[in-house]
Parts: sequence; C-alpha cells; structure tokens
Amino acid sequence: MAFPAAGEDDPRVDSFVRANNFHGVVVTARGGRITYARAFGMADIAAGRPATVDTIYGIASISKWLTSVTALKLVEQGRMTLETPISALLPEFRADTGARVKLVHLLSNTSGIPNGFIAAAKLDSSLVTTDLGTAESVRRFCQGDLVFEPGSRFDYAMTNWFLLVAIVERLTGKAFQDAMRAITLDPLGLRHTRADAAAPAAPGTALSYRTTEPPVIWPDPRTPVMAAGGGYFSNAGDLVRAAHGVFDLGFLRPESLAALRMIRVPEQDYSLGGRVRMLTIAGKPVQAAWETGRTAGFRSVLGHRYDDGSTVVILNNTGLSQKLLDDFADQMFGAAPRPA
Repeated sequence: MAFPAAGEDDPRVDSFVRANNFHGVVVTARGGRITYARAFGMADIAAGRPATVDTIYGIASISKWLTSVTALKLVEQGRMTLETPISALLPEFRADTGARVKLVHLLSNTSGIPNGFIAAAKLDSSLVTTDLGTAESVRRFCQGDLVFEPGSRFDYAMTNWFLLVAIVERLTGKAFQDAMRAITLDPLGLRHTRADAAAPAAPGTALSYRTTEPPVIWPDPRTPVMAAGGGYFSNAGDLVRAAHGVFDLGFLRPESLAALRMIRVPEQDYSLGGRVRMLTIAGKPVQAAWETGRTAGFRSVLGHRYDDGSTVVILNNTGLSQKLLDDFADQMFGAAPRPA
C-alpha cells in the first residue's frame, strides 16, 4: 500500500505525540485509501533508526481477529460450523469436555478451557521458548477440567487459541502459519504480516521497549503454538488493507461478516477474536470493529467504522496505556469522549 506524503500536520496527533512522548505510527484511511500517515520517534533507539510509516510492530491480540477470519473461511468451505463441538474436530481431545465446547466458544473466549499454559510457564519459564508442537501443547495445557460452563463467562485464555491452531492444522493438513498465509494473509495481500521465529528481528521491525530513557528492551519470546492468539507482526498498511478487505470488499460471505460483527459477550463488547466499539459521532451512535493488541512494549489499535469504511491504525512500541490509545483512536474518528 502506497502512503502519501504526510502533508499538513494534524493538531490532534501533534498534541497527543507531545503529551505522551509517543513512538510509533498513526494512519487513517477511508475506503482503503490512506488519508493521513505519519511516524514518530524511534524503531531502534540504540541504532538510531527512526520509525517510518512502513515499520513493522508486534500486533499481539489482533492475531486473534486474523485467526477468526481464517476460521470463518473454513466454515464457508463447509469444513465445520460455529456450533461444531471440538470433539468432532479433534477426536483425540478429552471426550467429555470436547463434546461441550464449540468452535464459537473458542473464538469468543467463553469456552471454560483451563489456561494450563500460564500456570506451567510460571513454574518453568523455558516453556515460552520451547516448541513442544501443537499436539503436545494441547495435551499438556488444554485438557484439564472446565473452569465454567461453556458460553457462561468470558476468560481471555491463551489455550482457546492453542486449540484453534490444532483445529486449523487438522482441517487443512498444513502448519498453522502456512494455512493462515494461504487462506487469509495472501488473498488479502498482507505481505508484511508474519509470525515465524525470525519475525521479531526481521528488517524494518521495531524493537519493544520497557523504557526509552534509558532505553530498556522488553523481550517477548513466543513459541509457534502462540501464533494464533498473539504472535503476529504487521504494519499499518497491511492492517488498513485487512480491515478494508474483510469489512468492505466481501472477503467474507455476508453470514460470516455478520458473525464477526455480532457482540457475544456484552460486558466485554466482544465478538469473535475482537471487540465492537460503540462510538458517538455527531450525536449519533456508530459501531466500529475494534481490534487491539498488547504484548511487552507493543501496543496496537485497528478501528474500522462499519458505516463509512473509515479506518484508524495506531502502533506503538513503548508500552503506552491501551486505554490511552483507544481514546486517541476515538478522537481520530471524531467521536465524543467516552464516560469515565
């Protein structure tokens, strides 16, 4: 995606950057066409490498949204439905639990599957850098007793997304990242979006910082089975293209798009793999897809209005507050401040 010259400064952006020592990228678009694009601060402080509008950042949980799009494409192919129990997709999975948990529960973080990985990693930190493989990861970390009845509560458990890796691999016969590439990333033209082991150190990728003065790197090691839930890296151009393709250009069938827009956990505004945010613009309610990500020092917002196809992308590598970025994205949409 070609970016225009920055043009005139936007006083809203300039004020935000000054007030928050912002390092990162701010991009707006409408109908997939870039209307504003600027980068601020540094991608690599020690090397003196400034951020550019093409700089790649960790997008963390926006990975869940991309995974959900891939799952819906597999639904469209007739491989499964949102109501398919995981026991029908993974016959080796624990039968009593697998019969009660459906695909939709995984995608909406309402499965009740225990988060065995976090507990294990607290005892053995090497697990976050050890590739156990998908099957072994599911066996070790996902097969405990359910912690609540599926569909009754929200739990942002990483193990939901371990199971989605396993399901995508089983249905496609491909490694998860290869399946994502073939089903979603390449068809949408997301050539800068990747989650392989080399992604964090790839040319043009920002480093993650705990502090900038002095600069302290904030590592974020991840094993391959974590890709679906938070392992992808991308840049602003790819994220604009993804939102435009999915929400405006018919990449998904109408019934799939409706499923992606349906709020399933009202207290969290959560749909499938991401949120739906209600904005107040010119005194009227406006819904927007609201995909966010937070991991180590990376923070990201991908907002996309359903009514007019406007997009806001904000990417940061210095650990700013997610709420701060959400509120700034609201402002870029021209939305009224949300109640405290």
